[in-house]
Amino acid sequence: MRRLLVLALLAASSAAHLHRRDAPAAFSKPASSAVDYVDPFIGNGGYSPDGSGGMIPSTAPPFAMTRWVAQTRQNYVSVTPYNYTDTTIHGFQGTHQPAIWMGESGQAIIAPGAGQVRSVFEDRGMPFTHTNEIATVSYYSVVLDALESGKIHAEQSATSRVGHLRFTFEDTATPYVLVEATRAFVLGSNDPSNVTYPHGSIHIDHSRREITGHNPERQDFIIGPSPASNFAGYFCARFDVPFDSFGIAQNGSVKEQATDGQGALLSGFARFAQGTKRVDVRVGVSFISVEQARKNLDKEIPDGTTLEQTAEKTRAQWAEKLDRVKVEGADQEKSEIFYTGIFHTLQYPYEQSEDGHYYSGYDETVHEGESYTGYSIWDTFRSEWAWQILLAPERIPGMVQSMLQDYVEGGWLPMWKNIVETNIMVGTHADSLVAEAVAKGFTGFDLETAYAAVHKDATVPPEDDWTISYYDREQHVGYEVRAGLSSVYATHGWVASDIHSEAASRTLDYAYDDYAVSVLAAALGKDADAAFFRARAFSAPFTIFNNDTGFMEARNADGSWAGQDAGWTEGDMWAYTFDVVHDVNALIERRGGNKSFVEFLDQHFDGGHNDHTNEPSHHIPYLYSLAGAASKSQERIREIAKDYYNNSVNGLSGNEDCGQMSAWYIFSALGFYPVDPVSTDYVIGTPFFDKVTIDLPNAPKPLVITSAGAPNKPYVKSVTVNGRVLDTPILTHADIASGGTIQFEMSAEPQAWSSSTLVSADHSRNVSLLVQS
Repeated sequence: MRRLLVLALLAASSAAHLHRRDAPAAFSKPASSAVDYVDPFIGNGGYSPDGSGGMIPSTAPPFAMTRWVAQTRQNYVSVTPYNYTDTTIHGFQGTHQPAIWMGESGQAIIAPGAGQVRSVFEDRGMPFTHTNEIATVSYYSVVLDALESGKIHAEQSATSRVGHLRFTFEDTATPYVLVEATRAFVLGSNDPSNVTYPHGSIHIDHSRREITGHNPERQDFIIGPSPASNFAGYFCARFDVPFDSFGIAQNGSVKEQATDGQGALLSGFARFAQGTKRVDVRVGVSFISVEQARKNLDKEIPDGTTLEQTAEKTRAQWAEKLDRVKVEGADQEKSEIFYTGIFHTLQYPYEQSEDGHYYSGYDETVHEGESYTGYSIWDTFRSEWAWQILLAPERIPGMVQSMLQDYVEGGWLPMWKNIVETNIMVGTHADSLVAEAVAKGFTGFDLETAYAAVHKDATVPPEDDWTISYYDREQHVGYEVRAGLSSVYATHGWVASDIHSEAASRTLDYAYDDYAVSVLAAALGKDADAAFFRARAFSAPFTIFNNDTGFMEARNADGSWAGQDAGWTEGDMWAYTFDVVHDVNALIERRGGNKSFVEFLDQHFDGGHNDHTNEPSHHIPYLYSLAGAASKSQERIREIAKDYYNNSVNGLSGNEDCGQMSAWYIFSALGFYPVDPVSTDYVIGTPFFDKVTIDLPNAPKPLVITSAGAPNKPYVKSVTVNGRVLDTPILTHADIASGGTIQFEMSAEPQAWSSSTLVSADHSRNVSLLVQS
């Protein structure tokens, strides 16, 4: 989910790394070369929201509720809390912002200082350089120039719900630590001066060495159908050093020895005795209560735990995942891209439950159970979900159950959940996630509830479906779900462009979601429903195929064409004409057969129309393979990987979007991609490395992918799966999920394997030349 990126940023030199990843030995346990390859700065650079991958160098375990990061700027929709181009650090933030185009929610901020207490963001920033900065998955360190004199060495690690920070003061004035409860925050992304002032609370208990409070900030409250009026982030910061003095800071003013504060622009602080060298603070965070934040602290990082122990625990959790994937034949840059990609794909959605309970903003109630939020489903249904199914299968039942709880408590499955539904993007692709999970054998959630949820998506329109456009980030509307379902998708097969925004994209997305519903219906023996939704899924896309132009095009309610530039979501007619992934054969036929379709793909790529910075283009290079031109798929995939990914701060071609950009690279590097994820098939591309061995968590044996010479040989000559020769470029989930051996025979030259269209074309040309001679 992004806007267009200027690719010039990606082309910037990737060789120079000003920052460091060489953590001290005490913070490099357990040993893991895979973890060491991760560079948390990849995808953070850029001067604009779309000139950045939107990632931050945060420390936290996989799928953590709270990610801790150095704060170089005030974050809001389109701005992350850390940007590599900045030169001052203003604190350390426990963030819940899941993507650059989404808002922050209930963050906690810790800011060290020395001398005069500075609570105002602009006043408290301390200079730093990247040469004095270290970032790994589990440890962050930076040396700050204290504002009055001396240095402050800040170190950070975290568990899922607790941040662990350590500050060492060197030749400074009297040290203190500020805990910020509330700040002004920007509404939307268009006008940074348009701010509001949430009211929170601070309480200081010097006998317990704690500062606690709550922060009701939720930047996305202006969009989406659920206000979640009682939402707040709660925190409990506990120090290991007695307070010498303390107080409340509000709107730049300080009240010494005060223990309680309420309202806006609010912070609490603790001073420590002059000469104090080191202060350790652990910050429990909760969406339920201060008491739950304290419980999270005691459970995850109990008293007496050192920062080294916290970092080791978190690093071990990353090593458990990343060490499952062993790569041979990758150079340093490719290894960093690959393992950082895995790191990115295992961050979202993030845990919303705590100690077996979770706050639901849909009904303002604390429930028992497991819950997740930060679902960028329009992006991640394409391939990240399939990757998580393979590498983190233990999470899938809980994630599906969480979506079903959203349905029960809020009435609908999530589209883009950020604490609650936000109505961001189009389509009800949770239908795809649920259907894919069931098709790939997952249980642990109620199937009838799952079917009721997806069936509602497919049959019940939003309120005022004939009058509300549901344009991007439209305010004061109900659940968007399938806007246009009754106007006129259900009756004519397309969404009306003169009623709804993004109508052409919606039409194609709804068709795929119908297909997902049909697959789930068939799995549950609901044959009549399966037939109905399958028929609609396969007919709807071609209601907007303009036979005169050969492109998809939005239509108005009366059937007239709306124009080739109308109705698209982060794409255009080129990208979306290829977006019938559940019926590629029919699309090929519409475009005149394999030869004509391959020529059309050539026009798409050679004409500069492929925009890999946005998700609708991610599957397109694989379509060559499905039209008998696999060698061209192999060429395009290698070109995209080279042009759109590197190991610099600008190393992502567009916003990461909760892991989808990296999931494309990971699957492509393995040699296959889920073009149609619900089908459980993967289309073969071109593996990047000599050998990859994956210890899949639920498999009886490893998955071993061998492709000798692949780094310099992009073309596939043959493929065998467990000794079975493949004649078509398709792998099934069964070929992969149980482990086994996939062997690619690679070549430096294009091969005939799965390229019958190209072979036939070459033969025709040769015959023609013979006739002419």
